[in-house]
Amino acid sequence: MSASVIAADNTRSAVSRLVAHDLFQRIVIGLILLNAVTLGLETSETLMATGWGDVLHALDRALLWLFTIELGLRIYAHRAAFFRDPWGIFDLLVVSIAWVPSSGPLAVLRALRVLRVLRLLSVVPSLRNVVEAMLKALPGMGSILLLMILIFYVFAVMATKLYGDAVPDAFGTLGASLFTLFQLMTLDDWANIVKPAMEHDPWALLFFMPFIVVSTFVVLNLFIGVIVESIQTLREDRTADTDASDKNAVLVELRALRAEIAALREQR
Repeated sequence: MSASVIAADNTRSAVSRLVAHDLFQRIVIGLILLNAVTLGLETSETLMATGWGDVLHALDRALLWLFTIELGLRIYAHRAAFFRDPWGIFDLLVVSIAWVPSSGPLAVLRALRVLRVLRLLSVVPSLRNVVEAMLKALPGMGSILLLMILIFYVFAVMATKLYGDAVPDAFGTLGASLFTLFQLMTLDDWANIVKPAMEHDPWALLFFMPFIVVSTFVVLNLFIGVIVESIQTLREDRTADTDASDKNAVLVELRALRAEIAALREQR
């Protein structure tokens, strides 16, 4: 192996240790939070009309360069492994969007600069775990979503037939009933929706209350339960992987120790 190859490997190893260091990660998190503040301040027309506008633009450009350098260091350290990591691809897309010229027909991309704040999801391990757990919970959430759609459809058809004439704005059509029931699920001004129906039918409360209880307090809690279970399963899997890795490391050390002892005995 040539000296240049050895030097390149040593440099790559040093860069890999640098980007994995806790202090480096904390600095990146601090820069992302600072960028979030500057992007928020840029929404103030009063502030941007003063001399601070140029300062904020310059700071934003400097932070973009720092994020690009950090991304380049990670690509140099991990090479092809970087592009096999979904979080690495996510960071690359977020930073790349910020470099797209925000003028002419692409001016709308200027608003997408705030996506850089989402890099906290890939940098902070706890946030990354939550996102991964939510993605793994999607199959279970799909079944609950199907259940919610069925409940909404059944209640919407019934509401349209029962209260379409009495409250046409809210239940005059199937689409209006679906929207109104969604509003009831969120408990947004639900009393003023139910009262007109109760003026037409005093027993209307017996129709709406079961829907609110089932949709708001049962189905939505099922979503939360699936996500919590996914997070717990992910933690258990990672704990098991860590324990297995530790056991393998111990076994490797024991085998090496036995080999050394055997070699010493042979020397005697």
